[in-house]
Amino acid sequence: MEVLHLNKESFNKLTTQCEKAVLIDFWATWCGPCQKLTAELEALAAEHDEIIVGKVNIEEQENVELAVSLGVNSIPALFFYRNGKLEKQLVGFMKKDELAAKLGL
Repeated sequence: MEVLHLNKESFNKLTTQCEKAVLIDFWATWCGPCQKLTAELEALAAEHDEIIVGKVNIEEQENVELAVSLGVNSIPALFFYRNGKLEKQLVGFMKKDELAAKLGL
């Protein structure tokens, strides 16, 4: 499945109403580890149909408020939701297989 690009509204809808597990990456274009993580997330999304992967660009003004409200102070920041509830938070670059293991996929 393709990685989705989200804003505050689509983030809220996806994390509260989706029947699948949802992994959200908070990132920025100037962040080197964020850029490397993009390829890993795309591979993870392609291999695991049971999750939806989304990205929130914290450089977009409407997303700054969302990142602050969730306590994002380091990126890449990953938030994993299942059944509408935040299950796990991770920070930093990880390879696809390490990420899948930490999420129990």
